[in-house]
Amino acid sequence: MSERTEVALETVNRFGLILIVDDDEDIARFVGISLKLHGFDVMHARDGQEALDVIAQVKPDLCVVDLMMPRIDGVELTRRLRADPMTAALPIIMLTAKGLTVDKVHGLTAGADDYMVKPFDTSELVARVVSTLRRNREYREVSPLTGLPGNTRIGREITDRVRSGADYAVAYVDIDRFKSVNDVYGFGRGDEFISALARSLHRAVTAAGLPPAFLGHIGGDDFVIVCAPSQVRPLSELAVLDFEKTTDGLYDERDGSRGYVEVRDRRNNVQRAALVTLSIGVALSSGAKRFTDPREIIALANEMKSVAKSQPGSYVAVDRRLSQS
Repeated sequence: MSERTEVALETVNRFGLILIVDDDEDIARFVGISLKLHGFDVMHARDGQEALDVIAQVKPDLCVVDLMMPRIDGVELTRRLRADPMTAALPIIMLTAKGLTVDKVHGLTAGADDYMVKPFDTSELVARVVSTLRRNREYREVSPLTGLPGNTRIGREITDRVRSGADYAVAYVDIDRFKSVNDVYGFGRGDEFISALARSLHRAVTAAGLPPAFLGHIGGDDFVIVCAPSQVRPLSELAVLDFEKTTDGLYDERDGSRGYVEVRDRRNNVQRAALVTLSIGVALSSGAKRFTDPREIIALANEMKSVAKSQPGSYVAVDRRLSQS
């Protein structure tokens, strides 16, 4: 690894680090200057082997990789990065002096996210870097099962509501007896129930009107809604009715008609588990505590969800403690 690379490792910030992998010093310098002018930090590796050494010490946000290089070329570097779980999702834009379709196919087949042919316009390269980073970050922030925003986006939404100064509510939604579905039918059927809940919640959020409510997927059968306090009741009622109606058709006919599934416990005894319902816990920004950390109000909503679970059937538990301020 070169001395300047070691210096870069010490001084880089995390706004956006781009690793340029190219044995042509002039091209690398030219691309690097353009990226720096647009606010990116830049590192340079002269071939695929040096790139692997750099990435082992600091993970860049994106790699711009030349196709033809000594030792390890761009295609082999891309394959190795995709084969390693720690770098499998690292965005890669491949560069080449060749314009042949076969080279493009090789690069994309190896796992490159995008492809540019030399000579290229640096403004277009910067635009593709920005676009690829945005797509990658958006992909990482959504659930692969439901397509809904994940924890990072949920936290950002609550933070935005706090800054706006308007009252808001956070509802934590969970499926009751979801484990019985997985135990009896398997995880594939369980995913169908999760997807059904996502659709029911989405329809309810859409029907809530203005101001727009937000729907996020924490993971598994746990969802979060951020909305105006006045929207909680109509939104919850619609979601419960829609979900229970939809899930009736997801059970085997015999289980659905009799209203329960038979689950074997650890001692192989048969237990009856009622059909799934929803528990919804709600925390209000105007409650007993003013929240500054999104995790605090989510934790309170989760606590209220536990209260809802102690009640029969689908239930909405709202924290009614008034502000002490």
